[in-house]
Amino acid sequence: MSRGGAIKERPEGPERKCIATGEVQPKHGLVRFVVGPEGTLAPDLAGKLPGRGIWVAADRAAIDRAAAKNLFARAARQPVTVPEDLGEALERMLARRVTDLISLARKSGDAVAGYEKVKDWLQTERARVLIQAEDGSARGKSKLSTPHFGDYIGWLTADELGLAFGRETVIHAALGAGGLTNRVVDEARRLKGLRIGTDRGPAGAADGGNGRRKG
Repeated sequence: MSRGGAIKERPEGPERKCIATGEVQPKHGLVRFVVGPEGTLAPDLAGKLPGRGIWVAADRAAIDRAAAKNLFARAARQPVTVPEDLGEALERMLARRVTDLISLARKSGDAVAGYEKVKDWLQTERARVLIQAEDGSARGKSKLSTPHFGDYIGWLTADELGLAFGRETVIHAALGAGGLTNRVVDEARRLKGLRIGTDRGPAGAADGGNGRRKG
């Protein structure tokens, strides 16, 4: 991963064009939408809903632009009803999707929470991804470093991580090299794009605000 906690780009896979930016990029960097029978726009995060897909970059500015400029209707070539709170609703959906995936990884033994367990996974090189709550103590988070050639996720809240592990709150967590890890990383990347530019603060705050660096 790069400095600042940015998740590494993975260029492989099918590509699609964003209707808001005109850029072509891998599908895991965009959000698919479909238009229902009554003309209502629906996010298709799993990519399984029937119908012609409309793709928008997983970025709050791109989502807002697509909604404000009537780009969904233009792409669908029909009137489309777009929810007024599309960006916020999509952020909530993605956050829940990420926490659900982390929960599944935990149940399969590929995720742990708690400072000492995470530290042990990092020291034994079992950890593939370091996850830390964005609202956790910067001093405490600075004591753990991202796995070498691994990833860092720092834009979930302590409450959201708590949901993933069946606890009230969680500050430190780690993922191993299980089958769900890449999916967690991809969905977390999309969530980060939705959270940058909101009232959470500047982009650095989305990374936990602690200047993550390779360990």
